[in-house]
Amino acid sequence: MNDMHRANDLRHVIEADRAHVWHHLTQHKAYETVDPRVMVEGRGMRVWDATGREYLDAVSGGVWTVNVGYGRTSIADAVRDQLVKLNYFAGASGSIPAALFAERLIGKMPGMARVYFSNSGSEANEKVFKMVRQIAHRHHGGRKSKILYRERDYHGTTIGTLAAAGQDQRRDQYGPFPDGFVMVPHCLEYRSQWGAVENYGERAADAIEAVILREGPDSIGAICLEPVTAGGGVITPPKGYWEKVQDICRRHEILLHIDEVVCGMGRTGAWFGYQNYGVQPDFVTMAKGVASGYAAIACTTTTEAVFSLFKDDAADPMSYFRDISTFGGCTAGPAAALETMRITEDEGLIANTVAMGERLMTGLHALAERHAVIGDVRGKGLFCGAELVADRGTREPAEEKRVQAVVADCMAHGVIIGATNRSLAGLNNTLCLSPALIATPDDIDRIVEAIDGALGRVFG
Repeated sequence: MNDMHRANDLRHVIEADRAHVWHHLTQHKAYETVDPRVMVEGRGMRVWDATGREYLDAVSGGVWTVNVGYGRTSIADAVRDQLVKLNYFAGASGSIPAALFAERLIGKMPGMARVYFSNSGSEANEKVFKMVRQIAHRHHGGRKSKILYRERDYHGTTIGTLAAAGQDQRRDQYGPFPDGFVMVPHCLEYRSQWGAVENYGERAADAIEAVILREGPDSIGAICLEPVTAGGGVITPPKGYWEKVQDICRRHEILLHIDEVVCGMGRTGAWFGYQNYGVQPDFVTMAKGVASGYAAIACTTTTEAVFSLFKDDAADPMSYFRDISTFGGCTAGPAAALETMRITEDEGLIANTVAMGERLMTGLHALAERHAVIGDVRGKGLFCGAELVADRGTREPAEEKRVQAVVADCMAHGVIIGATNRSLAGLNNTLCLSPALIATPDDIDRIVEAIDGALGRVFG
């Protein structure tokens, strides 16, 4: 942290935060007796708080966002230069950075053709829901309006996206929700709904088709899935799952919406998570890593076939997509996204993600050999998790307060990790790791060492 001697000067900032800021996902009662943490600077994978304390950030800004690390002056310069030239114009018109980024982005996504800009992952997903509903009204006589979503998946914080949330603790007390959203079973083999079965991935996909047949294929317009479930426990898809899901969607003419808000832009060792599994979606949404947190931006991408459904009758004033996102017209987002993509390419960060992801998974498996509390290790690229259990035989989940004690212990030793949080009652027991794509072997080893020490101190 620069000017460390100024840390004491930030006392007023801490008090202003305590008095006026409402933190996300936080119970504020504790701040009556302890200071809220205020972050003030970041470089690479390190961040410093208002007291001058340094941390290694293993969760990319807390929520899987800062993919290319902190302190990138080239991104800041690109944003500044664009802002003084043209900071904003509503998305009914184009802009230079939006057009150029859309071109670059589609070049990474064979089969996709169009990009709709907005400002958050929640909003990007809601755009898809609205598109599906409009397609149902205009092309299916109001049928095929239902949207399937998966148990344990999460797609955003608005009322509409919470209607498609497979995490009860994110939904509780925020209803009633819009009709027409139907849940399908999760695909976590470690917690198989059917006991020990052969070809669990195909069995989990069959369970989706069973819901489709129960509801009626003619009533279902789309299914919304994360390629790797994020906040629901870092769930990588089992073998055979995605291939069968794709087949089911095609047979029943159901549009496939892949939510890449977390996994997109290199996080899983490919530009997009779905590309690890040979899937061809109809919609792909993304946000967090698109500009690495340097500016707000989200994208809803579609195929040309989907796009064409909204321009088939120019004489009908209700035929086009009648939607606008005010801050989707900001030019800082695509300017930052262009430079983020350049950095990712020029520095070989996707290849680094594959290599460092393998190192992290190896380290977590080694921890599982030393700590019986680790029941399962899961991950893809630099998106990894370790599920903690009270008993490996019964797979009883570890008590949530002890899981959070592991997170707190790592923080006390200068490493920030995450854990499933207010997602699933009784199952908030998975440690979550998503270090920046710039991570080095030393960074990975330090993360593993911190968890090793924390598990020993918390669980013995």
